[in-house]
Order: sequence, then C-alpha cells, then structure tokens
Amino acid sequence: TDKNRKYAPSFVVLLCEKEKNMKRIITNPESSASGAKKRRREKEEEEVGCGHAENEDGGISSEDQCLLHPLEDELTFSDTSVALRMMRAQFPRIDQALVPPFILQSQLYSSVNDRTQVDRELECLRREKVVRVFKLNTGQDDHGIIFMDDYLNQVDGIAKRMEEKKQSDVEVFEWFKGHVLDSKLEPSIGHDELCSLLSLAGKVKDSHITLLINAGLVTRQLMDPNMYWFAIPSIGKLWKGLLQGRKELLSLLKRKRHKEMFLAELERKRLRYSPLDMRFHIRDLIGSGHLKTFSTTSGLVVRVSRD
Repeated sequence: TDKNRKYAPSFVVLLCEKEKNMKRIITNPESSASGAKKRRREKEEEEVGCGHAENEDGGISSEDQCLLHPLEDELTFSDTSVALRMMRAQFPRIDQALVPPFILQSQLYSSVNDRTQVDRELECLRREKVVRVFKLNTGQDDHGIIFMDDYLNQVDGIAKRMEEKKQSDVEVFEWFKGHVLDSKLEPSIGHDELCSLLSLAGKVKDSHITLLINAGLVTRQLMDPNMYWFAIPSIGKLWKGLLQGRKELLSLLKRKRHKEMFLAELERKRLRYSPLDMRFHIRDLIGSGHLKTFSTTSGLVVRVSRD
C-alpha cells in the first residue's frame, strides 16, 4: 500500500543497522563478554560493604540505599525516633540467624549529637512500648533495641514452631506477651515476679519457665540465678561476629599511616569475620568512642581515637 511504501526505506535502514550490530557482536564475542564482566565487576565493587536489608517502605535493598544515600549523608539525625527507623530499615539481612532488626544504643549516640537527648527520648519510646531495650551478653555494656512489633512477631514465630513440633505448654507464649512484656518494661525480671505475672493468665508450672528459657526469651543472670534478663532469641549467633567485626575494623584503620580513612572509602570495605555490614560497625564504634570523625574539604574522615 501507499502507507507501507512510505515507511519502507526507514524499515530497511533499521534492519541494516541491526544486522551490522549483530555482525559486530558475532565477530568479537570475547570483547563483548569481557566488557560485560568488567561492568559487572565494577558494579559489585561499588556495592561492597553495603548491607542486605529490605526497606520497609518500598522494598529497596540496602545495597541500593548505600549507593543512593552514602553513610556520610545519613550519619546524624535530628531525633532518636528517626534514627531508630532509619537504622532498622538498613539492618543487614542475615540468612543464618532468625533475628529481627536491632539497633545498638551506641549507634544512637553516634547518630544524635546530644546523648542526654538520646537517653531521654529512648526512655519515652520504651515507656510508650514502641521499643524494648535488652542488655546484651557480649561481656561489655552493650544494649540492643528492637521495635516492639518486631519482637512480638518473633515470639509468635517461636510459638508457631513449637506448636508444629507438638510441644506442650505453648500457651505460656501468649501469657508472656499479654502479661509480662506488656507490664514489665525493664531489661530484667525476678523469678517470683515472672511467675506472678504469668499466673494472671493460668496456672504456672516449672515447665512453662523452662520453655521460655529454652526458647531464648529469658536467660538466667550469672550473679543471681533468681533473676532473668529478657533476651532476643537466636541473637547469640551474632555476638562472635559483632566482637570480631569491631576488632577487624579497628585493626584495618590502625594499619593506615595516620590511622584514618575517608568515610566514603571505608564504607565500601568488606568485613571478613562479621555478618553485620560495615555501616553497622562504623556507627557502633563512633558511638562507643573508639572512632571519631572530622570534616575536610574532600569529605568526612574517620580516625581511631587517641584516648
């Protein structure tokens, strides 16, 4: 038709161009493959050191966040609640441990300039039952923070797995959620008080307490066996990685001439001995005082503290 004849020359040109491109690829396949590998390698190098958590708002992984929002742009926040939610979204996905996102109190100190403000706002969030604060068994004065909804979901997951295994006494998990977690907000609880709160829902047996201990929801204190710490189940697998990651990061910086690196460069390094990402450890060590930062015309620098 007249219409087809009108567009025929353009169609022929497109076919010719496509044929030329195909010939170029066929005649030099190694160049094409090596180029693809190079681009893939460059992309992987750019993503090194980023975490693997999914963003709760849009499903964006923290690799993408790391590329779009460098740590230097997200190191400080105006208030504790904003800092907590951002760090929750950036928590690395850890396949080998069924642990909800947690934030170290030291990380909050690195992210909000006023420590008194952090303590005050964290206490308000704890009393409002937005978060729970846990004493961590790392041998140091570490405290972990988990959003209450995440923690309750973890308790539900444990109860469901116990039911599937035909475990008896699983009703204690609902008692624990409804009467213990809801009213006892401190990091520890005595044996008598634990039994008293559980008894508000039913008759408490020793097997109920044993089940809570075996599930990792409470642990006995070493100094007083009649006292328990509230605990985060399955998190014990991360303690070794947390401690080794701290040592590895400090060792890396101490090997540098001035014991310092640009934050943007450090953030892209990969830790070998910790499942937690570099961003997690940098915030932790800045907040605990082991590292400090200062600005230069070329960017933010991280240095090992002298004191």
